[in-house]
Amino acid sequence: MSIADKTILVTGANRGIGQALVAEALRRGAKRVYAGTRQPLDHPYERVTPLALDVTNRAQIQAAAGQIESLDLLINNAGVALYDDLTDRAAVERSLAVNFFGMYDVTQAVLPLLTRSKGAIVNNVSLMALAPFPITPAYAISKAAAFNLTQSLRALLAGRGVRVHAALTGPTDTDMTRGFEIPKATPESVARAIFDAVDDGEEDIFPDPMSAAVADGWRSGVAKELERQNAAFAAARCG
Repeated sequence: MSIADKTILVTGANRGIGQALVAEALRRGAKRVYAGTRQPLDHPYERVTPLALDVTNRAQIQAAAGQIESLDLLINNAGVALYDDLTDRAAVERSLAVNFFGMYDVTQAVLPLLTRSKGAIVNNVSLMALAPFPITPAYAISKAAAFNLTQSLRALLAGRGVRVHAALTGPTDTDMTRGFEIPKATPESVARAIFDAVDDGEEDIFPDPMSAAVADGWRSGVAKELERQNAAFAAARCG
């Protein structure tokens, strides 16, 4: 998919990777970018349409979807990362509410538009979907669930012509990683890599140096092969 002249929805668009995705989409010639944010957003470019979109608020999701006339690409980027040690159920529930159910609800709300355009979905699921980081286990659990959702949607929506991508993003220099003294990619470089990978049709996107280090192992590994086999079974059954 070339981004030029396409209509895109980005959730969590007010900062970090989401903000960079909006800017990169404009740079690549997107016709319209819907920027979903919890807080009011003023944007200087007329091709950007701000949407009030708290992904945990189903009424707000439906209202936002009703403002979108057509859609070629959904980027589920909104997320929350909490420090926890799995002793507080509320941290797990909050992580799942935003990172999993928010992604699910937004996708379902705009799926008719994406089916009509035979568009695409990008879910920013994090490298922690493959391996947790001990100080943010609730976040990792929710991202693992989001990755499984992404794989399931990929198989289920293929027959409708909707492509589903997972962005397995590693450490990025955003508010979420503030205080971590580790190498980090810039949000701008991650946004560019995500759009490049969508253009190239890559199912699983590894958009930064740390995630890229595991890309070949994942793509040639037994877990990915099992996903392919299961998807082929689903396609044969549905066909």
